[in-house]
Amino acid sequence: MSFEESAGINFTMSENQRMVRDLARDFTEKEIKPYVMKYDESQDFPKEIFEKLGEVGFLGAIFPEEYGGSDMSTLDFAVMMEEISKVDPSVGLGLAAHNGLCTSHIFLFGNNEQKKKYLPDLCSGKKLGGWGLTEPGSGSDAGGMQSVAERNGDHYIINGSKTFCTHGSVGETYVVMAKTDKGKGKESITSFILEKGMNGFSVGKKENKLGMRASDTATLIFENVKVPVENRIGEEGEGFKQALKVLDGGRIGIAALSVGIAQGALEHSLKYANERKQFGKFLSEMQAIQFKIADMHTETEAARLLTYEAAYRKDNGLDYTLAAAKAKYFASEIATRAANEAVQIHGGYGFIKEYPVEKLYRDVKLMTIGEGTSEVQKMVIARQLLK
Repeated sequence: MSFEESAGINFTMSENQRMVRDLARDFTEKEIKPYVMKYDESQDFPKEIFEKLGEVGFLGAIFPEEYGGSDMSTLDFAVMMEEISKVDPSVGLGLAAHNGLCTSHIFLFGNNEQKKKYLPDLCSGKKLGGWGLTEPGSGSDAGGMQSVAERNGDHYIINGSKTFCTHGSVGETYVVMAKTDKGKGKESITSFILEKGMNGFSVGKKENKLGMRASDTATLIFENVKVPVENRIGEEGEGFKQALKVLDGGRIGIAALSVGIAQGALEHSLKYANERKQFGKFLSEMQAIQFKIADMHTETEAARLLTYEAAYRKDNGLDYTLAAAKAKYFASEIATRAANEAVQIHGGYGFIKEYPVEKLYRDVKLMTIGEGTSEVQKMVIARQLLK
């Protein structure tokens, strides 16, 4: 970003951003915090929490009021994501996937009829959205997908599967990608809107995960699913480019989620260091602990600024592919370090479930994997710089 582009950034929160922050903080304290470990242990999707998130407008956060959205800016959304994710990253992940993937894909590339039909229910939370790109044999290499959509008159027949789909078993509206020409690569990938209940569309294995255990992750299976042509998003072969743009925006949400985890790890560490005594003095008086906290704070602030820069660029119509990749890469990596250091500061107590840092430590690893691994982000960053 040039100096001219960055000079207008205001480093203080607007009144609206403070309101969003306070609303998210109050909601999280009352509606999420008391139940974090309940849902983590049971691996049940917190349906009641998401119904309430819909009521307060967080499931339609970044979409216009005409579709029932809250018309938040991307920066507002980042502030909200951080507040929720520092308490329960699983809920933050659901918010990121619902807003940033499925709903965004329809909003960005759907036609007017598709927007009118699907966005109101998604924005209100009446229906949850899922997004299917990854397959058992194609993760970072999306062009290697095997799902196929064959045109047959006024509909397509889709066969294949998707894995690691957030809201896979609890969603009702899905955007999935399949090749309209199996013999071609990513240039034949096309996007479709599928609905739960379509013949041949079923949910397979629900994943038993290390972390993010309250976030529903499952396999989608397509066996001769008949999808109307009007459910195709854009033209044939446009799906891959659409997915890249959707992921650019989604990475800002994941960066904000990562910042939230890092901030949560820092806050728990500060509290513990001021309460715990060893060798006759508080941990906070020990230089080794002070250095850890200094690093955690500095890196979290740097990640927050990178995330806010990416959000600012998106909100102001500037290219944000590079900024989003940098934010997602750096924030996810420093969040992983922050969670690790938080467990170290807590010592043995950091390894038991009574202390929140144990869960943050398990949850955070997904941040360096989901919506493009750290390695993929470095590829994106390098390609953007070398253009």
